[in-house]
Amino acid sequence: MHTLNLGILAHVDAGKTSLTERLLHAADVIDEIGSVDDGSTQTDSLALERQRGITIKSAVASFVVGDTTVNLIDTPGHPDFIAEVERVLSVLDGAVLVVSAVEGVQAQTRVLMRTLRRLRIPTLVFVNKIDRPGAGYARVLRGITEKLAPSGIALTAAGGLGTPGAHARPYGPADPAFAAELAALLADHDDALLAAYVDDGAPLRYARLRGELAAQTRRSLVHPVFFGSAITGAGVEALMAGITELLPTARGDAGGPVSGSVFKIDRGPAGEKIAYVRMFSGTVRVRDRLPLHPVPRDAAERTGKVTAIGVFERGPAVPGDALTAGRIGTLAGLADIRIGDTIGTPRPGPAPAHHFAPPTLETVVTPVRAADRGALHLALVRLAEQDPLIGLRRDDVRQETSVSLYGEVQKEVIQATLADDFGIGVTFRETTTLHIERPAGTGAAAEILDKDANPFLATVGLRVEPAPAGSGVEFRLGVELGSMPYAFIKAVRETVTETLEQGLYGWRVTDCLVTLTHSGYAPRQSHSHAVFDKSMSSTAGDFRHLTPLVLMDALQRAGTRVYEPVHRFRLDIPADLFGAVLPVLARLRAVPRTSAPQGASYLVEGDIPAASVHGLELQLPSLTSGEGVLEYFFDHYRQVPGAPPARPRTDHDPLHRTEYLLRVQRRVGVRRDDD
Repeated sequence: MHTLNLGILAHVDAGKTSLTERLLHAADVIDEIGSVDDGSTQTDSLALERQRGITIKSAVASFVVGDTTVNLIDTPGHPDFIAEVERVLSVLDGAVLVVSAVEGVQAQTRVLMRTLRRLRIPTLVFVNKIDRPGAGYARVLRGITEKLAPSGIALTAAGGLGTPGAHARPYGPADPAFAAELAALLADHDDALLAAYVDDGAPLRYARLRGELAAQTRRSLVHPVFFGSAITGAGVEALMAGITELLPTARGDAGGPVSGSVFKIDRGPAGEKIAYVRMFSGTVRVRDRLPLHPVPRDAAERTGKVTAIGVFERGPAVPGDALTAGRIGTLAGLADIRIGDTIGTPRPGPAPAHHFAPPTLETVVTPVRAADRGALHLALVRLAEQDPLIGLRRDDVRQETSVSLYGEVQKEVIQATLADDFGIGVTFRETTTLHIERPAGTGAAAEILDKDANPFLATVGLRVEPAPAGSGVEFRLGVELGSMPYAFIKAVRETVTETLEQGLYGWRVTDCLVTLTHSGYAPRQSHSHAVFDKSMSSTAGDFRHLTPLVLMDALQRAGTRVYEPVHRFRLDIPADLFGAVLPVLARLRAVPRTSAPQGASYLVEGDIPAASVHGLELQLPSLTSGEGVLEYFFDHYRQVPGAPPARPRTDHDPLHRTEYLLRVQRRVGVRRDDD
């Protein structure tokens, strides 16, 4: 039996969850198809998901087609919950991207497909809702090849569009026009096929074309397109056949070293953590003790003992004794487990990168009752376990907690979850936009051991330089690796990353290169006939305390510029209101790039600051009598004009701690008081 771990992705309301239901029904996993509107679907199990009719958390269900077990992961379509999609991507063998036959390619569809292509995840496209009024075939297919996948090709024809009797028919060897189009497309990626296609007079054998189609789809060179309807079932049989024929199954050595990735955390009935794991190698059994990675600094190891295993078979997870390579399952008993952790041996290669932009909004969460402050923080910690990107920021002085957000809908979901699951009523302060800082130039600073009133037994010199946009933070050694113990170098590197969470204006500093230019330490010493004396010898604490001082000094000399997040927007409005909308866009600092009539509508595309998006959403209904449609997604950061805005800070923020240390440690000589 083979295993295929399949993701279902889409723009919100394209019919992704309905397609999941239809696939489970077609595979005889469920007897009756659930309804999103009625809140009776299998994968939208949260009460809030059923109430709102949207997917908030990724969910896994399993079905069998032939000799293949498909672990289907239903992901949220709303952009506010893109973090759920982010975590799923690393565990997929293939994906189905759902597009509405009525709306066609939408903003979130493009974001998702761009990421799937960049990661080279084999992807099929399913054009849903061919039974709905306004459904198109040629128009939608053209939009897919122009905006999503240039190497897309329809494998099914559709008829009766826009009616309950809409149907889809697979193309086959009896369709010479399709065979010729397929041969031409495949020949673009295969020289041998191109030679046979050009030189031979006879058409290529259809069996060879299907084999090459599967090979190129698995290499993410070609993206087959299927038309159908999840509600009526039209075209779903052809899609299921395509899933098993064209997408690659999971690989992994069940007898190899244990290695798996955690992409979701739930809580069981007793509050215990349930980790969703994709196994890449080895076999996990009940009562196994597993190493967990990454290991925090100054910790020898992280481990956990598996107390229960769930394996997905024909629907939800069922109890099992083992979880083997290639499979997705649940593990209980790992109390210290976190999303993104690796169990067993880490996979070779660089650490997983973020595929989507980080949250661009932030707000302070306040309990309705002051007595709930402690409970609120614990509840938010629980939520952060399930969604690390909400980025808790605690102010111990003011007893306030800030969370990062993708949008206003996510804020509403957090509020409802805290009320329903934890019994805590909360309010939110006005949402603010998260900016970033980038170095404006190059700056360097150094503190030398036993010189210039340096209160620590350490030498640290750092140079900060700008780096290309999107490169993040890179730490390099400008000294010999053996110039001091690796533990001290590691302490400097980790502290650099932590310190750059807040720069000169309080925002996260990124897109910079930090080089360690000077290093030095006091070797391990002890008094005569006595034990190690840290007052005479350097410790990692010396470097962790000194590094922020040097880094902020270097950053001050380099200077920073503040950048705001900018979204790409697409606005569909009545043509006669185009002139009235433009001044509003100008007041919101939006920059239209293109505008063109489209029937009775006008289509405007351009850039808008993330801080202005909510204002546009609020004004649009009254401005267009409810007929305006706004789509947007994060595109880039741009420098803020005028005076850089400062992030609201308190004395317990990292920058303020640094300023305090500079004043106290240099003037008073305080040294390593908390080592």
